[in-house]
Amino acid sequence: MSTPHAILIALLEKPSSGYDLARRFDRAIGYFWQVTHQQIYRELGRMVSAGWVAVVEEGVADAAATRKKVYRVLPTGREEVERWVRETQLGVDDRNVFLLKLRADAVIGPLGLDEELPRLIDDARERLETYRAIEQRDFGAPALTRGQQLQYAILKAGIQTQESWLEWAEELRPLLNRGDA
Repeated sequence: MSTPHAILIALLEKPSSGYDLARRFDRAIGYFWQVTHQQIYRELGRMVSAGWVAVVEEGVADAAATRKKVYRVLPTGREEVERWVRETQLGVDDRNVFLLKLRADAVIGPLGLDEELPRLIDDARERLETYRAIEQRDFGAPALTRGQQLQYAILKAGIQTQESWLEWAEELRPLLNRGDA
């Protein structure tokens, strides 16, 4: 996925200011697509220039309040998302750096991964707790729309990924602690 397309998709879900969009990435989208606040603002400028999004100013322009730029997707932006979804082929490239570190450990010998693994386990547990909190908060209704069901399916994939990774990491822990070459 490319950052501009992630932003367009988020804006198709809900027109937003750059600030609000960055917060949405921090709270939800960022769990599976990382982007900095600076990247968001830079990409929004590019998308305005490309004619993919338009700026609609909200608020009152006076001494106490300033206008907020809200971005909304134009038809050409929607067409770009549709094109990207249809034409972008997915590969099997897994960019998990920890697995690469494990390969190095297998060849060179103990490299201290037994000290890094507990931190990664804690991070995964925290993310899993966050996902479960989102699940309870957003998907407890008995009848979900198709869009909500798709969003829930994405969340369930994240939950299952974290659960599976945690199970694997717990199996790995004693092997890393052995320290023999």
